[in-house]
Amino acid sequence: MENLKRLFENNRSIVAEVTQADPEYFARRAGKQEPHFLLIGCADSRVPIETLTGVAPGEMFVHRNIANQALSADINVLSVLQYAVEVLDVKHVMVCGHYQCGGVKAAMGDQSYGLVDYWLAGIRDTVRRHEFELRRISSDEERFKRVVELNVMRQVYNLSRTPVVQGAWSRGRRPLLHGLVYDIHDGLLKPLVLQVDGNDKARELLETPRASIGD
Repeated sequence: MENLKRLFENNRSIVAEVTQADPEYFARRAGKQEPHFLLIGCADSRVPIETLTGVAPGEMFVHRNIANQALSADINVLSVLQYAVEVLDVKHVMVCGHYQCGGVKAAMGDQSYGLVDYWLAGIRDTVRRHEFELRRISSDEERFKRVVELNVMRQVYNLSRTPVVQGAWSRGRRPLLHGLVYDIHDGLLKPLVLQVDGNDKARELLETPRASIGD
């Protein structure tokens, strides 16, 4: 109960501080949301994406799940995507993964986790697809980081193949798709792929060499 009580105390303190500086801060945002971004991120509690990016309420539409997946059979993420693109008209759709992701680490091993195995199947497929490259990485930590990156790029590609994005692209060059990774050790966001606005760029995600995405 102490932790729950702390949440309410923090809430009152923050609201008081914000409204003292700007009495209409919350009232201005209550009527309508007009976000610039949709972010699909991991449910990991160490990734406070709104705080890290400094966005104000109403600027970012957010969907979270284990290991930031954008699966073609997941009606939840597809519904969020459709609402963001077709109703809210967001310009940017971002997949944000993070290093030390527990879901990715689980997918890299052979242990069974029950129901969550179905959810991790796509990541395990990505590991298989890139087996040759991953075997050439001698460091376990670097291999783990690379799978996190590959997973993000795969999810950006998955988004590009959805009817929502395909339909939007047929009408113009938006939304722009982006892939990011958050480093929980230093708090910084790392761009992996930016401004994917068509099928040609989306296909390149499946062949992106390591040297082009960082290090």
